[in-house]
Amino acid sequence: MRKHIFQLMLIVGLILSIFSGFNNELKADSNQKVYIIPLEDTVEKGLSQYIERNITEAKEQDVDHIIIEINTLGGAVDGAMEIADTLRQSDIPITAFINRRAISAGAYIALNADEIYMVPGSQMGSAAVITGDGNAADDKAQSLWLSEMKESAERNGRDPKYALAMADKEVDIPEFGAGKGDLLTLETKQAVQVGYAEGTAENRVDLLNQLKLQDAAIIEAEESFAEKVARFITNPVVVPILLSIGSIGLVVELYSPGFGIPGFMGLTSLLLFFYGHLVAGLAGLESILLFILGIILIIAELFVPGGIMGILGFASVIGSLYIASGNFIQMTISLLIAFAVSIVVSILLVKVFGKRMNIFKRLILRDSTNTESGYVSSKTRNELINLEGVALTTLRPAGTAIIGEERLDVVTEGSYINKGQKVKVVKVEGSRIVVREL
Repeated sequence: MRKHIFQLMLIVGLILSIFSGFNNELKADSNQKVYIIPLEDTVEKGLSQYIERNITEAKEQDVDHIIIEINTLGGAVDGAMEIADTLRQSDIPITAFINRRAISAGAYIALNADEIYMVPGSQMGSAAVITGDGNAADDKAQSLWLSEMKESAERNGRDPKYALAMADKEVDIPEFGAGKGDLLTLETKQAVQVGYAEGTAENRVDLLNQLKLQDAAIIEAEESFAEKVARFITNPVVVPILLSIGSIGLVVELYSPGFGIPGFMGLTSLLLFFYGHLVAGLAGLESILLFILGIILIIAELFVPGGIMGILGFASVIGSLYIASGNFIQMTISLLIAFAVSIVVSILLVKVFGKRMNIFKRLILRDSTNTESGYVSSKTRNELINLEGVALTTLRPAGTAIIGEERLDVVTEGSYINKGQKVKVVKVEGSRIVVREL
């Protein structure tokens, strides 16, 4: 009897233990947290800082899983590489959820996630490196990019040939419509077939169910207003426009009296440039201080001519823009566009509107000191003509004579006149009085 009671108690205890463990597991599941980060529009440096900030915040909140929802046509390579580095360094599992498109830099970012899921009808691929002017990148940049694509695929056990075919037209994948001369773009079914996607998910709920995170708490990343501004300003298309507006405003201000709307517009554009790059984490205070120093030196050149301060100031301003940008090629193209626009505007102002730079009016004397304007270099003694006098000294040919009752410095027409001889004024040229012997 006791034996049966003991066995019954053991069985009940075991059941309670199993139930308790199951209950604890359910409780643990309900305490799971998922951090969802949308990655949309153009990939640029501002987006890189946004992703890094949110992954850091996800770590601080001790989340169990990070989902990056991707829908982008690509963008800047350097920004994509920074995002990839951030994903690789994360200890939290990351899933890339391609919701429509992961093209170019978007495909590269997706390959650096631990898992990839795609919405039916989505695409990923076509990841060749294109420079800012729309041409193919040089061999050095292309080699680096191909190495990055290959490493990203191999990192998660994916066949690298498909990643290389996305970035190199010479890789031949005819079965997916990417023979030599074409870049590979995988559709959802194709990506699953070659192991580039773990599965297909109709929507976010379906994805969470497949990841067994349906009961997890959802935390959605929010983009601050400052980050939105930074992303817009650091866009490779916006940067040359912003610098062009700044140059136009400052050029027009040089041809306008006082400081008005054009100058305010130019300074605001430049300040927005630095603000956006500062928020995006690209520019530091050193670039802003260098820009301010350059402006001070340029202004000082207006009052202390010599050229050295002006050259140093101009170099400081250009250097600050390069430091803030962090992308030599992009900034060079942007500056060339801005310079070309400012030159065209200057020509229009001078040739069409007849404007002159007001800033130089205080430094350059534009008035002509001619006789017609009433200017004379000395007092003219025309009233002395035909008056007679006596040579006070020997005139050889210059000397002194008494004309009327006035002692004057005179000069002969070329001959010598002895002291005491009578003379007559025949010509007056400014302060030069010409006499002739009587």
